[in-house]
Amino acid sequence: MTPPTSPASSAARSERGNARQRNEDAFLDCPQQGCWVVADGMGGHRAGHMASQSVVDSLAALPAQDTFDQRIEAVRRCLQRLSRRLGGEDRPTAKGSDDTMGSTVVVLLLDGRRAACIWAGDSRCYLWRSQRLYQLSRDHSLLRQLMDEQRLSLAQAQAHPDSRALTRAVGARHPLKLEVLELSTHPGDVFLLCSDGVYQGLTHVELGSALDKGTPQQVVDRLFTAVLQGPARDDLTAVVVRS
Repeated sequence: MTPPTSPASSAARSERGNARQRNEDAFLDCPQQGCWVVADGMGGHRAGHMASQSVVDSLAALPAQDTFDQRIEAVRRCLQRLSRRLGGEDRPTAKGSDDTMGSTVVVLLLDGRRAACIWAGDSRCYLWRSQRLYQLSRDHSLLRQLMDEQRLSLAQAQAHPDSRALTRAVGARHPLKLEVLELSTHPGDVFLLCSDGVYQGLTHVELGSALDKGTPQQVVDRLFTAVLQGPARDDLTAVVVRS
C-alpha cells in the first residue's frame, strides 16, 4: 500500500481471555502504511485463530496502490477472495457439518485527512473527537438485527438464545458483504479498533474516558487494565491510532 502523507502514531495489544484456551484474535499495526486491522476468529467454528491470522496476513501483503480509493477497493477484493477461500465455496460440505473457518474484521485506512473504516462482523471502530465518543461501525449481529428490525430493547434482544450470532463474517457461506464508511479526520482524532472482548467489558463512558488522554500505548494499557479488572471471559484486542 502507498504510505500515507503523514504517518499517525499507534499502539496495539492482544491477550487471551480468562475463559479461553487460546487467543483467537489477531491485529495489524502498520502506521507507515496507514493501515490497521483487528480480526476476531469465530470461536464456534474450526480454527478461528487461523482465520483471524489469515485476515491480517492477507491485508498486510497487499501491494501498493496509487490512490486512496484504490486502497479501499484492494482491501474489499482481498477480503472477499479470502472469504471464498476460508468458506470453501467450491468444496462440498456434508450436511450439518461445521468446518467453516471464520473471522470478523475491522480495517482503518488513513491518508492525509481521509479515513475509511471497512468491516464485517462485530469488531468495532470508534472515534474520539472533541470530547465525544462515536461508534463508527455498526455490528453485523443477530442482536443488532433484532433491535433494528423487531424494535426489541437491548435486554429483550440479549434474551434470544442466538443473540451473539454474526450475520456477516469473513468465511461465511454466503458472499461476503463488507460495509465501508469514509470520513475526513480532524487534528487530534483518536481511533479505536477492538474486538468484542474489549467493548463488552466497558461502558461507553469508560471507553471514552480511556481514550481521552495520553499516548496510544498509554491508552491501550489503560483499556486493558480496566477490562482485566472484570471477568474478561473473551479475548481482548485493541489498536489505538492518533491522527
